[in-house]
Amino acid sequence: MGNIFKLIQNENMKIYRRVSTWIMLIILIGAALVVGIFTNATAPDSVDENWKQGVQQDSEMLKANIENEDYPKLARDTFEKELAINEYRLEHDIAPTTNSKSIWTYMGYAAEIVSLITLFTIVVGASSVASEFTWGTIKLLLIRPVSRSKILLSKYLATILFALFSLVLLFVTSFLIGSIFFGFDGSTPHLVYRDGAVQEVHMVSHILGIFGLKSINLIMMSTFAFMISTIFRNSGLAIGLAIFLMFAGVNATALLAMKFDWAKYILFANTDLSQYLTGYVLVEGMTMQFSIIMLIIYFVIFNALTWFVFTKRDVAA
Repeated sequence: MGNIFKLIQNENMKIYRRVSTWIMLIILIGAALVVGIFTNATAPDSVDENWKQGVQQDSEMLKANIENEDYPKLARDTFEKELAINEYRLEHDIAPTTNSKSIWTYMGYAAEIVSLITLFTIVVGASSVASEFTWGTIKLLLIRPVSRSKILLSKYLATILFALFSLVLLFVTSFLIGSIFFGFDGSTPHLVYRDGAVQEVHMVSHILGIFGLKSINLIMMSTFAFMISTIFRNSGLAIGLAIFLMFAGVNATALLAMKFDWAKYILFANTDLSQYLTGYVLVEGMTMQFSIIMLIIYFVIFNALTWFVFTKRDVAA
């Protein structure tokens, strides 16, 4: 066990002594600051006093859409959930915070920067194994009195730790920036439709949930890039393929889901677990339990292929 911790420490030293790593972290903080400045400049100073009228108009449109059978059942079910939230909002006098100048609106926007963390982690993970072959240092690793499995595990865990560190850094940075720009207000709840009823969720829990759910795609794409890097020993291929699928995979899956039910078995149909909180499920019949099972299957396959190739192939050649 001591060996694995030393190996992880060694891999972390390799990651954080690179100038490129610190540039990526600075870019991450800069992106959070830019989003904060943009939100402060464009968002209204307060909630519209006529918000109830706007919610009522939205509810009337939702009712019309629910009665319109041209919409698929899945869409009409979503409209019904949105209508229930609107009615609850009016009944309990809970103004919507969307697009208002608040820390929660800003942190919701900042959560989208997780895709930037995914991009950075793909670069780190893809170069973790491939760079050892490129520079010929893989032979120096293999002469150590530790198994190949431990060497591979240390590299993978170091990559995931970088991803989690970046995620925590983004959350803390955005919270501090949001507090400075907009102050801290934890009184307004976030409304969700869950278990057949509208429920109030504390904003802190809601934002933590957003960051947590977005980390799923972060982990899966990092694992995929790590696998490609190990199998083909080519960081460029791993980075390029992972980034391409990161941006094109979801859109392609959404197009397939419009015609084929089997699209629900594709990885990118399941990486966004927030679809079960918003009600906009990609394929009718999908559940959170189903998506979690599919993610576990893909995760196991990716890591099994990585381990098999690295431990069985003549990597010292």
